[in-house]
Amino acid sequence: MMIRLLAALALFSMTFGDPASNKVTSIESLEEAEMAHTNTKAEEFLRRGASSHTDNWAVLVCTSRFWFNYRHIANTLAVYRSLKRLGMPDSRIILMLADDMACNPRNVEPGAVYADDVQRLDLYGDSIEVDYRGYEVNVESFIRVLTGRHKAGTPPSKRLQTSAGSNVLIYMTGHGGDEFLKFQDSEEISSKDIADSIAQMWEKRRYNEILFLVDTCQAGTLFKHIYSPRLLGVGSSQVGENSYSWGHNSYVGLSTSDRFTFVLLQQLEEVYLGSTKSLMDLFRAFDPRRLMSTPAFMTDHWRHRTLSQVLITDFFGATVTVETGLPPHPLRPRAAAAPPA
Repeated sequence: MMIRLLAALALFSMTFGDPASNKVTSIESLEEAEMAHTNTKAEEFLRRGASSHTDNWAVLVCTSRFWFNYRHIANTLAVYRSLKRLGMPDSRIILMLADDMACNPRNVEPGAVYADDVQRLDLYGDSIEVDYRGYEVNVESFIRVLTGRHKAGTPPSKRLQTSAGSNVLIYMTGHGGDEFLKFQDSEEISSKDIADSIAQMWEKRRYNEILFLVDTCQAGTLFKHIYSPRLLGVGSSQVGENSYSWGHNSYVGLSTSDRFTFVLLQQLEEVYLGSTKSLMDLFRAFDPRRLMSTPAFMTDHWRHRTLSQVLITDFFGATVTVETGLPPHPLRPRAAAAPPA
């Protein structure tokens, strides 16, 4: 009996790793890992317990209120627009916006939100579908979305109706710190809350793979306690580091994008339906010199395939070919120092 117990513990450790040892690595160490062989037993174990990829879903969350956090709303809407351009329907996107900058009385162009003042693309538009807005965006609602544990009467449009074959993109932006992210400037979600929610998702077979992107100060610390398999975590900064906004929009009167998300969007605008660009191609673009912080990568529990095998469209886009009619919108850099996000 003791031998069987020790063998089971060894397999668990080999497969899921030690939550306390989650490493946030550099792009160089990611490339080294790509060259190394994955653990064969762990890989076989994970493949036996997982379904094939069937569909894509996204949960996009802006946790900040108030006019001076305009860029966090713009960050989220820009990612939303990229997903729509690549064919993902609103029925597969849960959009959570803590404030409505388009209707803010200080907005010089009511009804519009911009991520830059060069191309001047309105991100709000006429076809946006916000699923949670204002005070609906809180820690409880976010955890309920991930775990599927909703109150009776919650409409389907507010539910993440995924399955064991679903790839899920989780994008979060706002103000954070060491192992926490603030919601509405009144409450916080911790790294342990996130880890437990994702563990429930895995136990309930609510995902095939997860790509978890966070743009906030000390973003990498939010991955510290995650122990569920088949998850990639990418943060805009590591422990003790700030994340920074990109320049200053004199027309709007403040910054309209954060550096990490700005670089992400530049790369996404080069992706098209049928593109062969991989996640490794995307991650290489997160240059610390541009971000003014060190990006954090958590790959401890991603052992079933290399990042070069994972297409960007495995998460950003539809799983069927859809002609959206939306052209790419290249973003031109406008370098400037900016306050912490």
